[in-house]
Amino acid sequence: MRHASSVSRPPDHRIQIGELARRTGVSAPLLRAWERRYGLLQPLRTSGGFRTYGPLDEERVRAMQVRMNAGMSASLAAAALTSEGRSRELDALVGSQPAAIRATLSAAFTRFDERAAHRALDRLFATFSLETALVEGVLPSLQSLGVRWEAGEVSIAEEHFATAIVRGRLLALARNWGDGGGPRALLACPPAEQHDLGLICFGLGLRERGWRITLLGPNTPIDTLADAADRLEPAIVIVAAMHAALLEGVQADVAQLAHRHRVAVAGPGASAAFGRATGAWWVSGPPIDAAASVDNMIRQDQLTTTRGA
Repeated sequence: MRHASSVSRPPDHRIQIGELARRTGVSAPLLRAWERRYGLLQPLRTSGGFRTYGPLDEERVRAMQVRMNAGMSASLAAAALTSEGRSRELDALVGSQPAAIRATLSAAFTRFDERAAHRALDRLFATFSLETALVEGVLPSLQSLGVRWEAGEVSIAEEHFATAIVRGRLLALARNWGDGGGPRALLACPPAEQHDLGLICFGLGLRERGWRITLLGPNTPIDTLADAADRLEPAIVIVAAMHAALLEGVQADVAQLAHRHRVAVAGPGASAAFGRATGAWWVSGPPIDAAASVDNMIRQDQLTTTRGA
């Protein structure tokens, strides 16, 4: 393990452990444990004997959090971050913009390079806010892959590979998103709809606004969704589909559900006409924008109800 070296005066960009703990949300005792056990941090000492930490230390702590949130043990996460070559990769990525990391992510998907894809995702989620990482990194990368598939430049295999990696990471970020005291959203895709990445992103966008999320996921029978709605009494039920035909096949069922609960339809398959036919709200736009719209609509609806009481 590398020991702290002495310097007469810490550079302006270096901080003490209390500030590192404040910035990352990791307690100082745990930071010291990671430094002692795994050599994760590489502090310098001031002339007064105080340890100071630099930007790379903060980056490693954030990357450690991302990996542990994805279910990796502390020892394995630290080993991955301190393995040969990892420090150089992190140094090269410091200061990168989402577009540059997005390009790296897209290239990794094309090469079926799982390790490189996870490194790029680590970088996105550790450096930027969740919304920025999704809106400027993850989602455009997947959309670009879809366009290339339609143009015959890549096969469906690359798209499935990318979807599997991203879905796993997003669900790791969504862990415990049903906790808290905010309004609850119940999310599902209709029968035969297997694509729920947009729905998961939508849920993460709501979670960032204080909501609790219950995800039923792809291929959900409407009677199953209705039963869950009756039991949970969510503030809103979201039904999302990529293709209009999948929603049209359950139009009568969605209309019945909308008589008992506040329902919104979303995704490329949803439309204002379907919303009018079923009594459901129609939520348009990309997942994060749609989440903001739903949050605003619910708050305005509650405000109107309160004023009218």
